[in-house]
Amino acid sequence: MESIACRDAHATLRLLARRGLSCRKRGDYREAETSYSRALALAETCLGKTDLEFAELLNDVGVLYKYLARFDDARRLYLEASRILKAIFGQKNPALAGIYHNLGGLEHARGRYPRAEVFARHSVALREKSLGPDHPKIAADSAALAAILEAQGKYEEAEVLYQRALTIFEQTSGAEYEMAVTLNNLGSLKYAIKRSEDGEKFYRRALSIKEELLGPEHPDVAVTLNNMAILCQSQGRFEEAEHLYKRCLLILEKVFSPQHPMIATCLMNYARLETSK
Repeated sequence: MESIACRDAHATLRLLARRGLSCRKRGDYREAETSYSRALALAETCLGKTDLEFAELLNDVGVLYKYLARFDDARRLYLEASRILKAIFGQKNPALAGIYHNLGGLEHARGRYPRAEVFARHSVALREKSLGPDHPKIAADSAALAAILEAQGKYEEAEVLYQRALTIFEQTSGAEYEMAVTLNNLGSLKYAIKRSEDGEKFYRRALSIKEELLGPEHPDVAVTLNNMAILCQSQGRFEEAEHLYKRCLLILEKVFSPQHPMIATCLMNYARLETSK
């Protein structure tokens, strides 16, 4: 029988986990890390390391660690969550799809694209068996796979997957964030295949949705600002590009440490702008 003290700890754990998730979604990563760290400490004592709720918490914290560029820590948590889910459900259960999705995203962030593609395709295959081809979660998996394919220059397949995902998100209530991310990525793909006018249209639509949904200073807004700046720079629109880079850096420097790769990337792009004027 569960003790009163353990019940209280469990209730506190769930509160901290919800707070961590809420902070992560609004871009307050420092506060999210504080809440999640406390939740993990409680989970290890009152849940045990074979509990489904513990696996879900590990996965959520792994997502935060990816955003913070703590890639080794994120991988460790994802793999531990995967071990628990496999022990509970078996090797091929759709419950594993979310972990594979996140592992694919992590390898993508690390530039390990072939490994990322394997995980992403596993995620799509597992979920399609249980949800069918037109579910929003399939769309999210497809969009993630498309980003990995785009990074490898596999533009044709990537565009088909992005468009498929976008169609589903546009028809799904509450999928505005996923739609904005997909629009941003379509903008990136169009820029990569020398269709900058189309790319800018996608970027501007993504930026509008992100700013309305997340606020103008969310880190996800900075992603699109950086991409738009690159496009403007390529067209010789240097003043506009400079404004976008500065705004991007102001957002990122409030959220991340100076060593974060997103800041390094934006600074590198800004430096290239200064030499190309």
